[in-house]
Amino acid sequence: MFSKAPWSHSKDKDSGNEDQQQEESLTTILEPEERSELTLLIANATEVMYSNFLDTFDPKKTGIPTTKPDEPRSDVKDAFETTDPASADVEAYDRQRKEEVAREEEVASDSIQELKKAGLEFFNDWRDAVLQRVGEVVNSREKATEQKKEARQQEKTPQLPPRKAIPNQYEERVQRALQELYPPIETPLKRLEKKKKALVLHSLLLLLLSLEHYTSHSRILLLHLTSSLGLTIDFLAEDESKVARGLLAAADKMSAEEETKKKQEENVVARKWKVGLASVAGAAVIGITGGLAAPFLAAGIGTVMGGLGLGATAAAGYLGTMASSAVLVGGLFGAYGGRMTGQMMDKYAKEVEDFGFVPVRENHKPRKIEKEYRRLRVAIGISGWLTEQKEIVEPWRVIGRGEEAFALRYELEALLNLGNAMTTMVRSAAWGLASREVIKHTVFGALSAGLWPLGLLKVSRVLDNPFSVAKARADKAGEVLADALINKAQGERPVTLVGYSLGARVIYSCLKVMAERKGFGLIESVVLIGAPAPATTSDWRRMRSLVSGRVINVYNPDDYILGFIYRSSSIQYGVAGLQKIDGVKGIENVDVHEKVSGHTRYRFLTGSILKDIGFEDLDQEEVAREEREAEEDKQKEDAERKQAEMESDKSEEEQADDMQRKVSDKTQQTMMGWTSEKLRASGASASEAFSRARSQVFGRRSIDRSRSASNAEAQLSTDSADFSNDAQPRKA
Repeated sequence: MFSKAPWSHSKDKDSGNEDQQQEESLTTILEPEERSELTLLIANATEVMYSNFLDTFDPKKTGIPTTKPDEPRSDVKDAFETTDPASADVEAYDRQRKEEVAREEEVASDSIQELKKAGLEFFNDWRDAVLQRVGEVVNSREKATEQKKEARQQEKTPQLPPRKAIPNQYEERVQRALQELYPPIETPLKRLEKKKKALVLHSLLLLLLSLEHYTSHSRILLLHLTSSLGLTIDFLAEDESKVARGLLAAADKMSAEEETKKKQEENVVARKWKVGLASVAGAAVIGITGGLAAPFLAAGIGTVMGGLGLGATAAAGYLGTMASSAVLVGGLFGAYGGRMTGQMMDKYAKEVEDFGFVPVRENHKPRKIEKEYRRLRVAIGISGWLTEQKEIVEPWRVIGRGEEAFALRYELEALLNLGNAMTTMVRSAAWGLASREVIKHTVFGALSAGLWPLGLLKVSRVLDNPFSVAKARADKAGEVLADALINKAQGERPVTLVGYSLGARVIYSCLKVMAERKGFGLIESVVLIGAPAPATTSDWRRMRSLVSGRVINVYNPDDYILGFIYRSSSIQYGVAGLQKIDGVKGIENVDVHEKVSGHTRYRFLTGSILKDIGFEDLDQEEVAREEREAEEDKQKEDAERKQAEMESDKSEEEQADDMQRKVSDKTQQTMMGWTSEKLRASGASASEAFSRARSQVFGRRSIDRSRSASNAEAQLSTDSADFSNDAQPRKA
C-alpha cells in the first residue's frame, strides 16, 4: 500500500548514504525556524479547537449563517434589520428575542456550566500534555508554552456553515469536508516538499501515541494539521493503518520468552547505560525521550516504524513507553479487540438482552492475520430495526477499512418485532390508502393537529406497541453502550457512532449519559439518521460538547412513518429525524427528503447518505451494492402494497389482526433460527437445539404478550421524561 508513498524507502544506488536516510527525524529534516513553526502550528490548531468548544456554550452562536458571506457572521438576522420600520416583522422579532432569552437561561443552568467546566479542564490537560511532549522533541518546553500564549492571540479560524449534501465524486466530497470543517491554518510548512510533510505528520502521530492513548482530540488535531500541511485525508488514514499494524507486529514479538530474557539481561544492560557504554542507537533514544529505552526496542518497534521514512531510533524514541510494553499496546487496542467481544460484554448482556459488538468483517479474514484488520480508530454502526438477523451487520459493511468496524447487537426480539411491524404496515392496503390522505398535510401539521386518517389509526396497534417497547430498550442500550465506552471497551481509541432510526436513538441516549459522566475525549464523530429523539437545544448542546469532530443530524421533513409512530411522544420538544437542530453551533443538518422516500428506506440508503455528507471512510463497492438493494426493495414494496390494495375487502380491524399475526410469525421464525444457532454453538445437537429454541421462544413470547399492554402504557406515560429537566419546549 505504501510502496508509492513519497516517504517510503527503496534502495537508492545513487544516494550512497542509506544509513543516514534511514535515521531521518524531525531534527534532521527541519531547520530550527521550521521546528519553531511546527510547534506554533500545533498551538494554533489547538486554539481553534478550544474556541470551537467554547462556541458550543455560546447562546449567540447558533450556527445559522448570514445571507451575505462577506458580512460579519451573526447567528440570526435581526427581525428589525430593515430600512423601512413599517415593514418590520414584529412577530418574528418577538419570537427571535424569546429564543435568545431561552438559550441564555439554558446555557446559564448549573448542569451546563458544570459540563463546560469539566470539558475545558479535560481539554487543557490534554493540550498541555501534547505541547510539552512536542516541545521535548522539537523545541524546549518553555518555547512550546510561549507559543501556546501566542496562539491565543491569533484570529479564530471561522467555521463554514453546514451544507446540504450535493452530488459529486466521493473523494472530492471527503477532501472538501476536510477543508470546510478544518480550514487550513497559514504556515510556511505547507511549502515543504511532500516527503518532509509526510514525515512530519507521521512523527506527530507517534508523539501523540506516546501519551499512551489516542483520544478523539488527538485525532482532530491531526485532521487540522493534515489540512494545514496540504495533505489528503487518505494520507493520514493510511498512515494510521500502517502504524496500527506496526505496533501490533512489534507487540507480538514481545513474547513471554523475550520478556523473560529481557528481565535477565536488565541489570547488565542498566550498568552499561549508566557508565556510558550504550550503543549509538540507545544514546540517540536518550536524547529524544529524555529517559532510558532498551536497545531491543530500537531494533523492534523502531525498525517497523522506521519503514515509513523515519529513523528506527527516532521512531522508538517518539513512541516513548508505548514502544516498550506489549501491555500498553494491548490497552490501546482494547486488549487486541478482546474487550469488545469477550467476557467484558457478558456483564452488559445481563442488562440488555443480546448486547454485544459484532465485528463487521469477522467472516472475511483468516484468524492468523486477524491483527491486520486492527485500526487506531473504531466505528460502531447501530441498526434501528431488523427483519432478519443479518441486518445487524449488513448495513455497516459500507464502512471502509480505515476504521475497525463493529455493529452493535441489542434486543433482537424487540427490534425484529418493530422491523416486521413497520415493513408489514407500509406494504399494507391500510397504509396505501391512508398515505394518499396524509400527504395533503405536512408531517408536523398532522402531528400538531392530530390529522391522521381514521383508517390508519384503527390499525395503529400493529406499530404502536412494538415501537414503544423497542424505544424503551434502545434507551437502555444507549446507557449500557455509554458505560462500555467509558470503561474503554474500545481501548484508548476514538470512536465514531452511526445509527439510523432507533439506532440513532441509542446514540442520543448514550451521549446524554456520557455527558452526565463527563466522558470527554472518547467520541470522534456521530451521525444520527432519522432519529426518533427530541430536538431540544439543551440535549444537543450536551451531545455536541462530548464529540470532538462532527455531529450530523440527518432528517427528512416528509417522513410520515416517523411522524406517525412518534405521535404519542412529547412532540412539543420537536423530532430530530423530522427537522434541523437550531440554536447550537457545530451541528450539521442534512435534509435528505429528495433521496429518502420513507423511514424504511434508511436501512438501504445509509451508505449513500454517508457518501453524500463526505463521511471519511467508505467501501464504495458495498455502497453500490446497497444502492442496488434499495432499488430492488422499493420495487418489491410498491408491488406488494398495490397487490394488497387490490385484494383487500376486510375491515381495518381484520387487517390489523392479520398484520399482527404476520409480524408474530416472522419474528418467531427469526428468533428460532437465532436461538438454535446459539445453542448449537454451545454444543447442543441440531435436534436438541431446535427443541430448546422452540421452548424458549414460544415460552418467552407468551410471557411478553401478557406484559405488552402494561409495558406500552408505562412507556407512553414516561415519554416526557426523555429529556433533561431544564429542556425548553420548542415550537415545531
